[in-house]
Amino acid sequence: MKTLFKIFAWIAGSIVVLTVVFVLFVYMTWEKKFEADYPNIKSTSDSAVVARGKYLAFGPAHCNTCHIAPDQFENMEAGMDVLLTGGTEMHIGPGIFRPRNLTPDMETGIGKLTDGEIARVMRHSIGADGRIIFPFMPFQNMSDEDMTALISFLRSQKPVKNEIKSTEYSFLGKMVIALGMLKPESATGTPPARVEIGPTVEYGKYLANSVANCVGCHSPRSLTSGEFTGPKFSGGLAMDEGTGYVYVTPNLTPDPETGRIANWTEEAFIERIKNGRLVEGSPMPWANFSWMDDDDLRAIYRYLHSLDPVSNKVEKTVYTVEEYYEK
Repeated sequence: MKTLFKIFAWIAGSIVVLTVVFVLFVYMTWEKKFEADYPNIKSTSDSAVVARGKYLAFGPAHCNTCHIAPDQFENMEAGMDVLLTGGTEMHIGPGIFRPRNLTPDMETGIGKLTDGEIARVMRHSIGADGRIIFPFMPFQNMSDEDMTALISFLRSQKPVKNEIKSTEYSFLGKMVIALGMLKPESATGTPPARVEIGPTVEYGKYLANSVANCVGCHSPRSLTSGEFTGPKFSGGLAMDEGTGYVYVTPNLTPDPETGRIANWTEEAFIERIKNGRLVEGSPMPWANFSWMDDDDLRAIYRYLHSLDPVSNKVEKTVYTVEEYYEK
């Protein structure tokens, strides 16, 4: 009996020691630095370029969904111009994420950053200090032309001094970084210099994957690492936004039985997007997408209908928290 007790005590002691070692490892290694090339992007004050950047920021790229003060959300939803001063908080498993002040203020905004440093954040998810940024901005394959336009618009804003507290990682978030589960992003091949704009499948693919991030929400993926875990655009990603509801994204592939828009006409798709938010609290940036040009929406529709059908029935898209976690 004593021998058995000693074995159990040894096992318990070993578990405690290993746990302590692991926790120390995480806290000692999570603040690692990363390297990546600085994209050769040069901002400009050209009015046409700035206008294109504003369209991207307030439309398909929906920068203003996250990078605004909380008290400006209703103004943003109403279509008013809002300054990208930051201040919103996102509370999810890996931590409390605080989108930065994107106005050109020299102390608290992007005024102190070079064009290359801003572009590196967008293309590689590496901050100016070399630390990795969780992949909320899927702009790795954005064209050089559009990235130039977006940064040019950001620099054209009125500078606003607004100090934003740093993102606070939970132990889970620090563990993901320490274990190498989160790596710098990279483009698939060489990002295009420019993309031909028009109501085409090719342009729709670009918007849905590299600008509007339809793929990021309407695909099964790990909310811890961001890795895709199933067929893209097949839906099923559950998002708990802290509103008391869980939102599950629908299947956007053209599967005739389970695809949400498989049997919609092009005009019906455009009309639905233009009608904006119908479900309060939905994480989809309805307002931004409702301002998009009709031809851009046609391009996305045509691309989604060109995908291989995937059978994935999403029973409901909105649950109460109690319903979702009890099912």
